[in-house]
Amino acid sequence: MHLYTYDPAPNPRRLGLFLALKEIDIDTTQIDLMQLEQLGEQYRAICPAGTVPTLRLDDGTLITEVIAICDYLESLHPQKPLMGTTPLARAQVLGWDHHIYINAFSAVAEVLRNGNPNFADRALPGPVKTPQIPALVDRGRERLQRGWQTYDEALNGRDFLVGDTLTLADIDLLVCSEFAGWVKESIPEDCESLLAWRARVRQVLDAG
Repeated sequence: MHLYTYDPAPNPRRLGLFLALKEIDIDTTQIDLMQLEQLGEQYRAICPAGTVPTLRLDDGTLITEVIAICDYLESLHPQKPLMGTTPLARAQVLGWDHHIYINAFSAVAEVLRNGNPNFADRALPGPVKTPQIPALVDRGRERLQRGWQTYDEALNGRDFLVGDTLTLADIDLLVCSEFAGWVKESIPEDCESLLAWRARVRQVLDAG
């Protein structure tokens, strides 16, 4: 299999942390988003959607969504489980992943893609020209603030989002908190449980 990615970008970072924690090595090609290589003919011949990360299997099958790639690799490498160890825990991890992506990750993306002139006609990922909607900038910031409060309440009295160990849900929320910095947003100081959680997750990641 072969991975096409761009390590600095948020979605690739989610997968990168997952791979590092599970100690999975995959042959990788970096697709430079800053140079718009994802929209070039060479890469779109591989991935017509023009998005990263993309995992190409040996038979040519493409897996293009982070959650799908992680689920596939978790099934191949069950050691160091990051998606729950029981059916209920797995469902909870997937539930949090979906919530974070819809209510926080996409909120940051709304602000970035609709407010940054570098994304003119690229308000959505992929090759189709999509005009910016400036009103979505304020809405995205409001959505993100509601998200912080939700996660702070969920982590009150808990070390991690699901169970007593770090999972993909924690990885995704951490990356989202970093991604928020791209639009000059951060976890509010009054979200004490969330801030404590972030420090705890960083310690786990630093320890490998």
